[in-house]
Amino acid sequence: MFEMVMDLAASTLFCLHKPFEEALTDMALAGTRCIELTDEGSHALSRRRVERLLELRSSYGLRYAVHAPFADVNIAAGDAAIREAVLRRLEASIRWASALEAEALVFHPGATTAMEHFYPGAAWRLNLESVRRLLKFAADYGVPAMIENVPEPFPFLMKSVEEFSRFYGEVGLDVRMVLDVAHAHLRGETEEFLRRFGDRIGHIHVSDNHGKMDEHLQVGEGSIDWERTMAAVKAARFDGWVVVESFTGVEESLGLLRRLVDHA
Repeated sequence: MFEMVMDLAASTLFCLHKPFEEALTDMALAGTRCIELTDEGSHALSRRRVERLLELRSSYGLRYAVHAPFADVNIAAGDAAIREAVLRRLEASIRWASALEAEALVFHPGATTAMEHFYPGAAWRLNLESVRRLLKFAADYGVPAMIENVPEPFPFLMKSVEEFSRFYGEVGLDVRMVLDVAHAHLRGETEEFLRRFGDRIGHIHVSDNHGKMDEHLQVGEGSIDWERTMAAVKAARFDGWVVVESFTGVEESLGLLRRLVDHA
């Protein structure tokens, strides 16, 4: 019988609005030793911040993953200069992840733009090229880079099971995915993602919503059936991190997930 072994973790999205030094305390008291750092906005990583995070790791026995920047990022941008700037920013995130000995580096796929009408298929091709470059760079730094399924209704590539199936058929590399349960729920595809790609899923994000928009609610506060979802996670023999990405109620979310894992 398969024993469900996974690490419950918290994303720093819940404290991203706070000054970094203040957020460090929240990280240490989040209710888990596994922390996914958001390398974004006022929490963008730097040499000094990496030093502080290593001190915190030593004091509290923390383990880290890193979520690469996403707010102004499109790895499939048609303008070569813009795309190069984006990729260099993500490569900097990979270097910081390496310095932190991060167990995963999460990044988003690209998006289509208004130019797709004139150059159909270009965004998909550029997305593949950028993913290959980032994976090679991450491998050189010893960082497990993983690509996330992204939410409706935005013009991202790789939101659906079928798009991921196409991606895996074309990318030509062994790349693991980050299953965002809340994003998959918006399409009603959570169980299908787990069934089709269970052996490729290296990391899971969880928060809740009501099936209409990506609300980042506390786990249990939306319409996701968590007993059924965690049973599907177990059936996929998942053994990585399950990261709470709720904006509030992180400790409560972790508590609910622990109970579900214990009884799965």
